[in-house]
This record gives sequence, structure tokens and C-alpha cells, in this order.
Amino acid sequence: MSGLNLQEVDKLEVTVLIDNYTDALLIQSTDMVKRPRTPPPNVPLAEHGLSCLLKVYKGAEEHVVLMDAGVSTTCFFHNARVLDVDLSKVEAVVLSHGHFDHFGALVEFLNKAAKGILVVLHPDAFSQHCLNIPITGRRVDFPSLDEVALKETGAVLHKVKEASTLASNLILISGEVRRVTDFEKGFPWAEAKINDKWVVDPFHDDQGVAVKVKGRGLVVISGCSHAGIINTVKHLQAAAQTSKVYAVLGGFHLTGPIFEPIIDPTIEEMQKIGPDFVMPMHCTGWQAINQFAREMPQQFVLTTVGTTYVFQ
Repeated sequence: MSGLNLQEVDKLEVTVLIDNYTDALLIQSTDMVKRPRTPPPNVPLAEHGLSCLLKVYKGAEEHVVLMDAGVSTTCFFHNARVLDVDLSKVEAVVLSHGHFDHFGALVEFLNKAAKGILVVLHPDAFSQHCLNIPITGRRVDFPSLDEVALKETGAVLHKVKEASTLASNLILISGEVRRVTDFEKGFPWAEAKINDKWVVDPFHDDQGVAVKVKGRGLVVISGCSHAGIINTVKHLQAAAQTSKVYAVLGGFHLTGPIFEPIIDPTIEEMQKIGPDFVMPMHCTGWQAINQFAREMPQQFVLTTVGTTYVFQ
């Protein structure tokens, strides 16, 4: 992972376009946490999905990148409108992985976007996926990402497995995340069709991004962290050759009976990493979010749809 030449930014803004939680009465803001103040009834909508708009600034240079696109076009475009987000400025898209709650509005967004927009994703994001819950005795197929439909929008697909950079080397994309912890073991109910056989999904396509903020350290943004949020942070630290982590936000995938037993070791390892701020979102789950709030009270920030984080 050498030779990536990740550059520091003067400022990073992350606007949460889609997340699982919305609260129209949470309007108290700080210099870093900007809550939306949209007048009713035009309030942001929530759904079980994730989408973030990243803006990076270095000197006179500015880049706008979309990470993921939620489940529905309804939520995606409604929130962009009420939050006054100019989607025409998006120059590239990063897809965290090939699950429906992250690519739902992607094709429609690309149809409206300028031709030639870059889409960075792992080649396995196009695999077929399903959920096979033993107690139900049946498989639930997920919608698959359509490569042909993406190409027909005029987008340029960059399928890459390794860590890479974007936006003049200001945004780091993890590529395949190396597994180093002994407790983040994936999702045994999630399956993928590989070599024409349904197997437990290895989630090679799961990736996160990081931005190095001048004088602060890394801001790590995850999609679902199927590779494990601790694995993801450690992988990005190594790729960026930067140990200091300023903030970690995104989905940590700690909800449900499979994952709740690893909440404790996840928080213990996060405390060792020592970020200044932790913003668990999306698939982290109610129990884990509340436990982060209790055990890392000085670092924890509650995320709601429409929140913009300003890191500088």
C-alpha cells in the first residue's frame, strides 16, 4: 500500500444525505456539528441506508464526492432538495459495497449527472447477494448492482481491489480491507454467489474512505464495515501511513444477535485507537450506539439525517 501519496486537506465537510435516523427537533449546532434547520413540512427523511456527500478543500482547490446512494430515489432526491445540496457539483462516486441500501439511487443519480462521472468500486460489488437466516429456512435475494445500467448512464467505472486515491490525492479509498482482529468475523447469514455457488459472503468489496485533515489526523468514513470497523480503521491507518485518527463515522454493523456479542471488544479497540470523535450510524444498531454514548461520552456524537460535519 505504499506510494499512494495521500495529501492533507485544509477542511473536510461530510453531509449525511441518508441515514437511519432523523430528528427535526435536534437543531443545536457547534463549529463542527451543523444540524439541519429545514422548515416543516420539508424535513429530511430517514431510511435503512447510507449516503454521504464529501467536500474536501486544499488552498483554492475544492472537490465534491458522493459516497453511496441509499435505498430509494425518493429519500435521496428529497433530502438533497430540502438540504439545498447541489448534486451537479459531484465529480465522482465511491461505492462502499454492493448492497441495495448503498446503491439504490445510484443509477438515477448518474442519469441526471454529467456524463463521464467516475464511479469507484470493487469488482465484487456486482455479485449476487442474499440473506440466508437459518431460523426462517429460506433465502431472501437482494437486488443486484447492474453493471450494464451503470455504463448506460455514461459513467466511467473504475473497478479496483487495491487502495487508491481520488480528488487530487485528497481522498483515500481502502480497497479490500485486511482482516487483523480476532473478533470481527463477518456475517454468516449473508451469502454471495461466487463461481456459480452460494457461499458465506467474504465481503471483499467492503471498503471505507479516509481523509487526512491538516493538524488533526484521519477522518475515517465507513459504509457498513462488513470487514469490521476496527479492521477498516487499522487498514486505512496503514494505507495513509498515519496513526492519529481524528474521527470515525459511518455504519459499524453491530446490530442483531450475531454482532451484539462483539460490541464490547469493538468499543475497547476503538478506545485504544483514540479518535477525538465517534459517530456510529446506519447499521450500527440501537444497543451499540447507546453503548458508544455511555463508554465514550466525550467522543460520541449522535448523527441524524442532514447533519454536516466540518473537520478542520
